[in-house]
Amino acid sequence: MTEPGKVLYVIVCAAGPASDVDRLVVMAQEQGWTVQIIATPSALDFIDVPELEKQTGRPVRSQYRKPGEPKSPRADAIIVAPATYNTINKFAQGISDTYALGLLAEAPGLGIPVVVLPFVNSALASRDPLRRSVETLRSEGIHVLLGPGQFEPHTPSTGADVIDTYPWHLTLAELDR
Repeated sequence: MTEPGKVLYVIVCAAGPASDVDRLVVMAQEQGWTVQIIATPSALDFIDVPELEKQTGRPVRSQYRKPGEPKSPRADAIIVAPATYNTINKFAQGISDTYALGLLAEAPGLGIPVVVLPFVNSALASRDPLRRSVETLRSEGIHVLLGPGQFEPHTPSTGADVIDTYPWHLTLAELDR
């Protein structure tokens, strides 16, 4: 079980379920996590920043801090959800062109557990780049929840139909394992 006061970074990408990330925040807080939301720049249009800041008591971050600005507390664990095709592939390749990807690039080297819950359609999931990226991340100890009993890719153009069933709870269960 999670020790009270541990810090969980939730990295949110620009995908349909992002607007419901508050559900994951509630579940994490019930388990004693202090939650820090990190949004990719594109995800800012998908989430309710003021509401999430109120819910977490922390600023939503999407950019590196400026000199003199306070640091976020160090993460004890990171969840990337919903994780897009783009973010998964960039993470696997070590690309660090956003604040969120910079955090992810360092996490394995710092020993911070990372759980990735994709939100991709079956056309993207069938592509070699994504399959290779998932394999690469898993070989580094990253928990990518893609496949039977985890996240199952949806048919293209049906993402809006499956947002309500996005399995946020799997991320925290994976951290507890």
